[in-house]
Amino acid sequence: MRFVTFEPVSGAATEQEKVLHAVSSAVLAVTRHLSVREVLQVIVRSAQQLLDARYAALGVPDDEGAFAEFVAEGITDEEWDAIGPTPRQHGMLGALLRDGSAVRLPDIRRDPRFEYWPRAHPVLKDFIGVPIRDGEQVLGIIFLSNKRTPGGFTPADEELLTLFAAHAAIALTNARLYERGRELAMIEERTRVARDLHDAVTQKLFSLRLTAQAAAALLGPDPARAAVELDRVQRLAGEALSELRAVIVELRPAELDRHGLAETLRKHVDLLDRLHPAKVGFTGSAPEELEPEVEVAVLRVAQEALHNALRHSGGPAVQVRLAMEESGLVLEVTDDGSGFDPAAVSGRGLGLPSMEDRAGSVGGVIQVSSRPGEGTTVRLVVRP
Repeated sequence: MRFVTFEPVSGAATEQEKVLHAVSSAVLAVTRHLSVREVLQVIVRSAQQLLDARYAALGVPDDEGAFAEFVAEGITDEEWDAIGPTPRQHGMLGALLRDGSAVRLPDIRRDPRFEYWPRAHPVLKDFIGVPIRDGEQVLGIIFLSNKRTPGGFTPADEELLTLFAAHAAIALTNARLYERGRELAMIEERTRVARDLHDAVTQKLFSLRLTAQAAAALLGPDPARAAVELDRVQRLAGEALSELRAVIVELRPAELDRHGLAETLRKHVDLLDRLHPAKVGFTGSAPEELEPEVEVAVLRVAQEALHNALRHSGGPAVQVRLAMEESGLVLEVTDDGSGFDPAAVSGRGLGLPSMEDRAGSVGGVIQVSSRPGEGTTVRLVVRP
């Protein structure tokens, strides 16, 4: 999170208002640099601290009676696993979405709108929930429970959280606009690359084909001229390869320039974790000063290996590790799925040639370790 400095607030303001000013400003300051989910996490964490609550959560509804996004504070990963899938729009959560008004209760369990919790769910008592609105549209709901200080949530807490939710709506809207802008930029970039490939490489390959045909026709009657034409084929092929590599370098993801390899990979893993039923995790770091082509190669190998693991392994978890070791920069993608016998499976079907080519282009080596029933590990080592 990027921290900002704040001007002193007028003496008439309460301590809570000072805290709200600081937290809201921090949320707005980081929005430009974070994904929607990360903004949601910042909002929830800030609200939890602001009202001194044991638990806090924020849900963004979808159109199918569930939540497109649901983040929480105060619950560990192990507890989440035990609780199970994210909630549906029922009970108090559904009521908050339908009514679009704040709710403050001394004990949520005694309210007629309360239905049930999963068995592993923590016990909630005092409760406060506020919609996050953009005009008439409810973008989500933020709710807190089990205030740490005695007495439960107060009317002042409700007023404070309502004001905070208004700031959160701005942050969430801006984050969505930012992500949509990035998607449009990616489409424009793909269009530009397609045009460059056509202009720079396709024409060169066309000339290469004609020259090769001419050389083949001259092999019998004029071997000397055929040799000249074959030399020209070799030169044209080298030029085409160089131009293609130049275009590929331009395909370097913008995220690598902004965040570096480790953070870009972490964000990609977080996205896959949200999209797939398997638990996808990331650990590790990378040196700040890496050659651009090394960063691109490692990222692409990781993406290919993750695709294979999520598509073929059938395991409940995939772990990505990135680290500097004595042997060099090491990337490992490990799943706990069905595994396979490498000697009996074509590497081409697993995208191995592509990964080997990318690794070899930066002096790296790929190793795939797997046994039936024991999962798979793809290990890339790029020597310094």
